[in-house]
Amino acid sequence: MILADKIIDLRKKNGWSQEELAEQLGVSRQSISKWESAQSVPDMNRILAMSRVFGVSTDYLLKDELEPEHDAKPVLDAVPEDSALRRVELEEANAFLETRAMAAKRIALGVLFCILSPIVLIILSAAQEAGRVAMTESQASGIGLVVLILFICGALPLFLTAGIRLGRFDALTQEPLDTAYGVDGMVKERKEQYAPTHTRRLVLGITLCVLAVIPVFIMLILGGEDNDLAMAASAGVLLALVAVGVYLIVRTCIVQGGYEVLLEEKDFTRETKAENKKNELVSAIYWGAALVIYLGWSFITMEWHRTWIVWPIAGVGYGLFTAILRAVRK
Repeated sequence: MILADKIIDLRKKNGWSQEELAEQLGVSRQSISKWESAQSVPDMNRILAMSRVFGVSTDYLLKDELEPEHDAKPVLDAVPEDSALRRVELEEANAFLETRAMAAKRIALGVLFCILSPIVLIILSAAQEAGRVAMTESQASGIGLVVLILFICGALPLFLTAGIRLGRFDALTQEPLDTAYGVDGMVKERKEQYAPTHTRRLVLGITLCVLAVIPVFIMLILGGEDNDLAMAASAGVLLALVAVGVYLIVRTCIVQGGYEVLLEEKDFTRETKAENKKNELVSAIYWGAALVIYLGWSFITMEWHRTWIVWPIAGVGYGLFTAILRAVRK
């Protein structure tokens, strides 16, 4: 007797419909129908679930030559934890990784636009004060703000389209996963192939962010602190280097994060997902406050070349903040 016939026989002996068995195993009725018609074969996790539900051994289910176990007793309350997991098939895993790679480019480019946005405002304002351009202070500020807004408007569609496309995979990042046969192997292989690129982009991005302060230091060494235009130009170079560095870091970390999501590693372990669900409201308030502080400080002081420091501080602070929350809950 083949596996398909055994499933039918055991289901009928227990008086269950396909829907009732599907509910016991945490699958769809269509899956049961395909198994019973031998159109597909359940994976090992489902075989284990059926052995517990039907009260038979896995050997009986897998070996065609074994006779029915007449003393089998169904265990209705012993459905394994896997039945509550989010099932991920190979096709969905590939689609998720491709969408993640596309979104990584868009999000990283949007971040780059946001960081570059105040450069014209900084340089033009300094040039106007130094008398290098024939315009009033209001005109210089107005042009700079228009350019800033245009950059941000260019970033918004990138963020929105990436977010919409990634939105259909939210369950993968929030729920514990049960990957189909072959998914883990495929993801691990692609992760290993991407590892050199990830390391190269991450190292280059961090290096550029560190080197970004050198133009400002050079101007200070050369005594340019009294030359507002020169200092503004060095600040523009600083922001440009930071923008490129952050672009590389954001892009590669989003791609790398896709592999970690499917393998449930690092920030995407089941324990971390459960913790993140508890922190959703607090996280929204925290990052909303960080955005208000950044924009308020930037527009009040107009020192955009300094105010970007809010984000790395907020990132480090968020880690400390969540650690305190975990300690309080415990």
